[in-house]
Amino acid sequence: MFCNGATRLEGNPVCSKVKDTYCSNKKSTKSTMVIAVIVPVVLVSLLVVMCILWKLCWKGMSGDTEDYAMYEEETPLHIDIRRFTYAELKHITNDFNSIVGKGGFGTVYHGTMENADEVVVKVLMETSIAESTDFLPEVQTLSKVHHKNLVTLQGYCQNKCLALIYDFMPRGNLQQLLREGEDYSLNWEQRLHIALDSAQGLEYLHESCTPSIVHRDVKTANILLDKNLVGIIADFGLSRAFNDAHTHISTVAAGTLGYLDPEYHATFQLTTKTDVYSFGIVLLEIITGKPPVLMDPQTYHLPNWVRQKIAKGSIQDIVDKKLLDQYDTSSLQSVVDLAMNCVESAAMDRPTMTEVVSRLKVLLPTVPSEKQYASASSRCTNSMDAEMRRQFQLLISEERNEESSFRSGYTGGMPELNPLSGR
Repeated sequence: MFCNGATRLEGNPVCSKVKDTYCSNKKSTKSTMVIAVIVPVVLVSLLVVMCILWKLCWKGMSGDTEDYAMYEEETPLHIDIRRFTYAELKHITNDFNSIVGKGGFGTVYHGTMENADEVVVKVLMETSIAESTDFLPEVQTLSKVHHKNLVTLQGYCQNKCLALIYDFMPRGNLQQLLREGEDYSLNWEQRLHIALDSAQGLEYLHESCTPSIVHRDVKTANILLDKNLVGIIADFGLSRAFNDAHTHISTVAAGTLGYLDPEYHATFQLTTKTDVYSFGIVLLEIITGKPPVLMDPQTYHLPNWVRQKIAKGSIQDIVDKKLLDQYDTSSLQSVVDLAMNCVESAAMDRPTMTEVVSRLKVLLPTVPSEKQYASASSRCTNSMDAEMRRQFQLLISEERNEESSFRSGYTGGMPELNPLSGR
């Protein structure tokens, strides 16, 4: 009987002599197979672990200076503003320690540059850098936009996060001063100047940029104020360039509740008139000091609240109480009319920002410095008049003892001088 691989050896006297040899060969074969499988697995595992450890060590050495430039390699851009690394942002913001604001686009931190200039760092909401295909083109557009009433973009970061670096505005934003400021209240003239500043910034975006730029989120929180209370339009996080042939920008909702053009809900089309509508709401806030949506005791949209108040009473009923009736009624009426014109339901019935600027300039024909000069000149003239009257009266007093003809000539004019001395 043959002892092949399919033959059982147990209890077989013929093959009992080869049993030990057969079984030992079988065990040896199994051991060899186990070693052949385990050794490669162990080696591969060790290699993977070594790779992971090396990568972690390399990251630890490179730290925050690692630079993600994959998008720029694919799409090289020529941007004339500074590119910050994540490590620089951490240093500027003191490890992102001071939050000065939060919004739909991200968190804003206060920072100080190497030369002691103050800036704000807006870190956009967490998103994949590889998927941020709109970010660098947007930065490129913003780097070319320069106007006295538009916030200056100092730089950007695309290293571990997406961030924009702007000039810091020490007086905060218009929303804060209108509704949260208790220690300081804007007077009527200051409010009009801020409205004009903001309108001029939007006019520049609409008329002087090629192609035109729609801000898409005009509101009092996005109107910043410098140390001289000059209005500065900010937050272009949702801005998009467009032209007449491409006005259907996006189907994603843009803007903030209460400021959004009602036509946008129906068409999802953005034009410059979308910004005009939002600016009309801003004007109503400047007049009333109220938010765009009132919820006490009922929910009202600010334009509807203004219409009802005016219909039931006088225009003075809508004015911010902080103004303490210190305003020109005709000026107030003109601004209310302009605001209501801006918030017309149909975009075609609204003015352009150029027309808005022109109408506001009529209400503020002179800049503050000119007014101060005129006031100083008036005080100087009054002072000179008083001194001349004093000297003239002294001269008359001295001449009374002289020739009668000379004396009578001036005493005849005395009754006309008495009222002057009492002014």
